[in-house]
Amino acid sequence: MSVPSPEPRPTLLITGCSSGIGLAAAHRMARRGWRVFPSARQAADVERLRQAGWADALRLDLADSDTIGAAVAEVAERTGGRLDALFNNGAYGQPGAVEDLSRAALREQLETNLLGTHELTARAIPLMRAQGHGRIVQNSSVLGLVALPYRGAYVCSKFALEGLTDTLRQELTGSGIHVSLIQPGPITSRFRENAYRAFRAHIDTAHSAHAETYRTVEARLARQEGKAPFTLGPEAVVEKLIHALEHPRPRPRYAVTLPTHLFAALRRVLSTRGMDRVLLRSTRDERE
Repeated sequence: MSVPSPEPRPTLLITGCSSGIGLAAAHRMARRGWRVFPSARQAADVERLRQAGWADALRLDLADSDTIGAAVAEVAERTGGRLDALFNNGAYGQPGAVEDLSRAALREQLETNLLGTHELTARAIPLMRAQGHGRIVQNSSVLGLVALPYRGAYVCSKFALEGLTDTLRQELTGSGIHVSLIQPGPITSRFRENAYRAFRAHIDTAHSAHAETYRTVEARLARQEGKAPFTLGPEAVVEKLIHALEHPRPRPRYAVTLPTHLFAALRRVLSTRGMDRVLLRSTRDERE
C-alpha cells in the first residue's frame, strides 16, 4: 500500500525580521507549522538569522528592486513556485516637520514604506494567482488612520499604503487572495532608534522654524526606548497576524492597541478641528 505524501508546509515571506514584530512573527508562525522565509535589509542581519537556525533567511531591501526580485525568485525556487502568504512588515519612521522634509528624505521614506512594499506585493501576486489562493497582510499603523505632528513623512507613507491596499483588496475579490491591514499603534521595537538615525540624517534643526521643538523631539528620540502608555509587545501584532493568515474569513483591518481603537472611534464622531485638538493634546509633552 502506498503512503500518501505529507502535505507541504504553508509558506510565508516576512519583511523586516531583524528584530521586533518581524522576528516575533517569524518565530510564532514557524511554531505553528509554517515554512517561514524571514528577510532583512542588512546582510549582517541575514547572516545573524542564518546563524540562529533560519536556513531560509533572505536579504530583502525594500528600497532596492534587485533584492526584491531576487528574494521572490529564491522563494519560488525553493518551494516549487509556492507562496501562501506575504507579511509586509518592514518600515521605518522619518521624523521632522513637513516644511523641513526634503524631497530626498520623503522619497526615501516612500521607497521603503510604500513603493518597495508595493513592488514586493506585485511580484508575489502571480505566484498566488497560479496556485489559486494567498494571503497578503500589510503592517500599517495608527498613523494610517490619523496624523500626528512631526511625523508627516511616515503618516504620508501609511495613509498611501492603506489606500493602495483597500484598492488591491477590491481588485482581488474572487481570486482566492485575501488582503488585510494591521494597525498596531505603540509596540515595543527598535522603531525609535531607527527614527533617530533618520532624523539626524535628514533634518537641519539649526535652521528650522521648529528648532526649539526639535530639541525636545531629539531628546525623546535619543533616550532608550521606554514603555510609553498603552504600549504592547510585538506578540499583540502577531495574534492579529495569525487570524489574518489562518482564519477562513480574514478581516480587512485589525486594530491592535487602545490608541488605535480610540482614535478610530473619535475620528468617526468628531469634527476635523475637534480631532486636531485631541491629537495635538495627546502629543503636547513631545513639544514642551
